[in-house]
Amino acid sequence: MGGDAYTFELFGLTFNWTNLISGTIICLFVFFLCYGLSRNLQMKPTKGQNLIEWLVDFTNGITRSQMSAGESAKYSYFIFILFIFLFVSNQFGLIFHFGWNGHEYFKSPTADPVITLTFSLLCVTLSHFAGMAQHGMKGYLKEFVSPFTLFLPIKIVEEFSNFLTLGLRIFGNIYAGELLLGLIGQVAFSHGIWTLPIGLALEIVWQGFSVFIGAIQAYVFVTLTSVYISRKVTGE
Repeated sequence: MGGDAYTFELFGLTFNWTNLISGTIICLFVFFLCYGLSRNLQMKPTKGQNLIEWLVDFTNGITRSQMSAGESAKYSYFIFILFIFLFVSNQFGLIFHFGWNGHEYFKSPTADPVITLTFSLLCVTLSHFAGMAQHGMKGYLKEFVSPFTLFLPIKIVEEFSNFLTLGLRIFGNIYAGELLLGLIGQVAFSHGIWTLPIGLALEIVWQGFSVFIGAIQAYVFVTLTSVYISRKVTGE
């Protein structure tokens, strides 16, 4: 377990097999999960239907708390899928973290800053496009100099800091969680049977705590994404 990511080069670019494999598995899992839970909907809901309806209501509540019902409907599906993908990604490495011969093959994609910053860039960029679509280019640019032109440098720095903090926050929490799990595992086997019970107990406790942290970080990410979109589409 552990090691460097498994990479390869193509056309002078370096690609990360670890993220590609893990991300593809998670995408397929999320697709089939949503597809399976949303089939054969009934007036008397099944357990699966209750779960998917609860998730939809939960994410819809996030968007509706930040913007009007009309605006939230445009972004509710995006927030819904984003939350599920991030939640599953955050938990993936807790179960399937696997490495061999000094290379990692499976881990949480969100334990890599390239992945989390890519999602962050996507969400921040989407908020800017939403502002342009809502107010037009002139109205969108006017927000950067309101109420005074001197606010322009401050608002540019704010947008850049939003991008960095949104991506690095979730990366730091998930990476630290997986790193500590690995260290606890090493401690558990460091002195054989004497440290195994203590290490196993700590591993179980930290696994449960990491599940909680992964859920919170997915919630924080989609909530801030809704906030950024709301700021761009809603007038002062």
